Amino acid sequence: MYFTPMNILIRLPNWLGDMVMSTAFVQAVKNEYPHATIDLVVKKGIDFLLDYFPAHGQAFVFSKEAYKGLGGLRRFGKMIAAQKKYDLFFCLPDSFSSAMMAQATAATQRVGFKKELRSVFLTNTYTKQKGLHRVEEYVDLLKQFTKKEMAVPPVQLKTDGAVKGNAVVININSEAVSRRLPAEKAISIITAVRHAIPNEMILVGSNKEADFVNEVYNALPNTNNITNKAGKTNLPELLQLFAGSAVVLTTDSGPAHVANALGVHTIVLFGAGNENNTAPYNKDNRSIIRLGQLACEPCVSNTCKIYGVPQCLVKLDENLITASVKDALL
Repeated sequence: MYFTPMNILIRLPNWLGDMVMSTAFVQAVKNEYPHATIDLVVKKGIDFLLDYFPAHGQAFVFSKEAYKGLGGLRRFGKMIAAQKKYDLFFCLPDSFSSAMMAQATAATQRVGFKKELRSVFLTNTYTKQKGLHRVEEYVDLLKQFTKKEMAVPPVQLKTDGAVKGNAVVININSEAVSRRLPAEKAISIITAVRHAIPNEMILVGSNKEADFVNEVYNALPNTNNITNKAGKTNLPELLQLFAGSAVVLTTDSGPAHVANALGVHTIVLFGAGNENNTAPYNKDNRSIIRLGQLACEPCVSNTCKIYGVPQCLVKLDENLITASVKDALL
């Protein structure tokens, strides 16, 4: 009997950290449908990550500039439909617009979470289970659809040829102010780590974060063997930098997930954000440091509503942080 392989399309999340966490979902789909063709939809700007994803077929890169508005979403979906007929569309973002894109692809079954009247565009919608890590939420969507239990694969980005060094990479940035180290605290932590270890230390940050990192770097009392690469590396170069490092010390941010998924020991300083839902997923190469003394912890606000400057980060113990770095280097 002739067997026609199933065509599956997965709409990946829009944020760097969430996209990294979705690697487990992609692998779970591959495990569940080993003979299927699995293609991916990814937002322009983070599409470089696909080079490090589990093996997959075609990639469709969505640009808001090229496909503006709801009309653009539908044009993009129809462009995909003109190229291939899909049997299954998994929609990981829970936005209204991503569900509209799903419908425009004309995939036979369109699967996603219930939210914002998305059932108008999706054929199969499911309730997001409470209390799960984001990685487990994604895989649970597949579980509910297939009505099968399955193991959650590790979150993994694959690199070839990265030479391991002994540098400690430090990221003090985050999109949310409530997760970004205040400048004085960043200076204090970097100084304490500098006193505790002889290893090269590398500060990183995007172009828009470079001014903040420069301010911190210039205020350090000792910059010996500390390199400031903020604004000097693109995302693919940053990924290679992480892959070759010994330890990454970081705020709760997209880069934290990248480092963890690369297998590098990742020490994450948590302010706002719930580590039970959004911490880097692989527990064997991560350490989480949280103050845990304030009644407002953890919050999920992008700004500190109570103190202005997030005290959950300001009050972190530098001795605890430096000890964690030293332990990770052993």
